[in-house]
Amino acid sequence: MVNQMINVVIADDHPFIREGIKKVVNGEMDLQVIGEAENGGELLTILEEKKPNIVVLDITMPGKSGLELLKELNNLYPNLPVLVLSIHSAERFALRALKAGAYGYLTKTSISDELIKAIRKITKEKRRYITQEVAEQLASQVDVSNKGPLHERLSDREFEVLRMIASGKNVNEIADELSLSPQTIHTYRKRIKEKMNLSSNVEMTRYAMENNLIE
Repeated sequence: MVNQMINVVIADDHPFIREGIKKVVNGEMDLQVIGEAENGGELLTILEEKKPNIVVLDITMPGKSGLELLKELNNLYPNLPVLVLSIHSAERFALRALKAGAYGYLTKTSISDELIKAIRKITKEKRRYITQEVAEQLASQVDVSNKGPLHERLSDREFEVLRMIASGKNVNEIADELSLSPQTIHTYRKRIKEKMNLSSNVEMTRYAMENNLIE
């Protein structure tokens, strides 16, 4: 019996990463890359024309954030599984990605056997792919129940802005990168301060560093 081909679409803004994923995927007899995008707009255009079995999505791309895009994909294509492949460690984004509808979360150090295993499990068994690292994050969240870390109170966009402020970016830089107005970024910053009881960018940066939220 011939294996049914698994069609994959890749969305990542780094050509080198896309090439690496493509090489690994196309090296398998039953897998093939049928499209690649470098931002959310390109991905949505591809999906209007092609019907992949799975999307491999980077979570940090220019314009619309990966988490926002993930939610949009779930609304538009509820039966299309999305596997997040991110440069960020599981403790930073995995739970948010899974809550937004991802079928799995891998870091970019996993562009190898783990990626292929995840794609096959998700497409053939219709099940989420949970690594040991992500499982530990899920368990720790259950352990702390309602006493979780302060940054868990933030929306996905607020969390993103917190990380960018802590990385040393100013309001105009953040606004430009997220395609939002500086006033909107000021509003997000105000909400972050209120939700986390922090009074300055310095306190935000210290918190982010202590909780390993930035590189």
